Amino acid sequence: MDRDRPRLSGSGLLATVPLAFVGLFFVWPVATVIAEGLTGAGVLEVLGDRRLQRVAWFTLWQAAVSTVLTIAVALPGAWALARFRFRGRAVVWALITVPFVLPTVVVASAFVAVLGPRGPLGGPLGGLLPGVGAILAAHVYFNVAVVARTVANALGQVDPQLEEAARSLGASRWTAFREVSLPLVRPALVAAASIVFLFTFTSFGVVLLLGGPRRATIDVEIWRQVAYFLDLRTAAALAVVQLVAVVACLVVAGRMQARVVPRRARDAARRPVGAERAVLAAILGPTLAFLVTPLAVVAYRSVDVGGGLGLTFYRALGTSRRGSSLFVPPEAAIRNSVTYAAIATAIALLVGGITAGLAAYRDRRTSRLLDLLVMVPLGTSAVTLGLGFLLALDEPPLDLRTWWGLVPIAHALIAAPFVVRIVVPALRSIDPRLREAAAVLGASPVRVRLAVDVPLASRAVLVAAGFAFAISLGEFGATLFLARPDNPTMPIAIFRFLGQPGPLNLGQAMAMSTLLMLVTATVIAGIERFRAGSVGTF
Repeated sequence: MDRDRPRLSGSGLLATVPLAFVGLFFVWPVATVIAEGLTGAGVLEVLGDRRLQRVAWFTLWQAAVSTVLTIAVALPGAWALARFRFRGRAVVWALITVPFVLPTVVVASAFVAVLGPRGPLGGPLGGLLPGVGAILAAHVYFNVAVVARTVANALGQVDPQLEEAARSLGASRWTAFREVSLPLVRPALVAAASIVFLFTFTSFGVVLLLGGPRRATIDVEIWRQVAYFLDLRTAAALAVVQLVAVVACLVVAGRMQARVVPRRARDAARRPVGAERAVLAAILGPTLAFLVTPLAVVAYRSVDVGGGLGLTFYRALGTSRRGSSLFVPPEAAIRNSVTYAAIATAIALLVGGITAGLAAYRDRRTSRLLDLLVMVPLGTSAVTLGLGFLLALDEPPLDLRTWWGLVPIAHALIAAPFVVRIVVPALRSIDPRLREAAAVLGASPVRVRLAVDVPLASRAVLVAAGFAFAISLGEFGATLFLARPDNPTMPIAIFRFLGQPGPLNLGQAMAMSTLLMLVTATVIAGIERFRAGSVGTF
């Protein structure tokens, strides 16, 4: 037995927990979707339908354009943050990270506030809403953090003296980066681009809320087929087509990630001097303005009552139209969101924590397979997952379509991969000599885990819990399928407010979005507070 990687006591029994969870609530529902989509000529009919072909083409090209734009916006900032250390750097990282975990309905509300008739850009750019321009801007907004964090971490492993040597030979700063550093980080950049393409290819909330009735991705079309036409067969066939594309993206991302040399990340950043301060400001200034402005406008619009500032919209959340069938009790929505998030976090920590503990030992083939199995839901559309729940869990002995617990279970499936990816590096970074010393002193394998691994990985667990809570709090796609009308979450409440006409509804959407934004930002601030080294990075 490898002394550096001691065998986990009862690991086979532990492995049954994530295997049973993922098998029951992911493999079975997705397999049911595939079986339904392949029944008869379902997929062939979808491929032959001209309208659905246009949907597939729009899904493909908007994802490609969104990926290119995201790289163009994020790459300069990633380089600046990897190379320079300055006051407020942690705050900048937090501001870049927040959009990634913001609920899609909050971001949609933000772009409605910015590009709407009363928004600051409603005049010159108001024609973007609804439309492709608003969709692309929102996708870039969401995914800047993916590219920035991935590339910055890779740049942290590149010796900056290589660029300095090139500059001493007469190369400009851009030439030195393009010819020296960029080739070294290209695998990480391609992996990040693959992930961004995957996220934008499976985009749902952004397109649903900002695209208008004429724009639909495959995810949006799946939802429309179920919600408007009750055509589960066509929806399942569309989901099969999407799954094929998702698998291709995951293969590309996996191959590129395998080329990244796994070295310990180091902070080689230095203080900017002279003209470098101006370069730093020129790069980060526009990026931060792009990231902060929509959120600031949402907060302002939530207190802008026309004749001045006030809390009218916040008060209206709990008092207006209680007799209406469309009314969303805000206190119930907030309570449901927090409850679901707490349950989802607990499940994700249990499933992801066990998987991380097993996957931390690379010599275990079954552990690597378990790690892959738990990671797969991250690449599957939440809409496909929700559709799978409706198709698979619709008859005894597991007729769970009306069970409220499906919502936090779906959230946990999406959050568990983040737990695994955050906790595994922390466990692998523990010096094996600490475990050996505890074993020499007579500690059992279980006692070694409790006395050594748990305390040293506790910061990573806190970061993972924060990410899981934030992801659950803002999840929209699967929730729209699974949440009962009388048990809405905050994202569902915002969606309903945005779907109703009138300034009061828009104001209440902005107020609810601000509340959800503040909670998410608080969680991310806590993550940045507890993050240490590479813990908590993408």
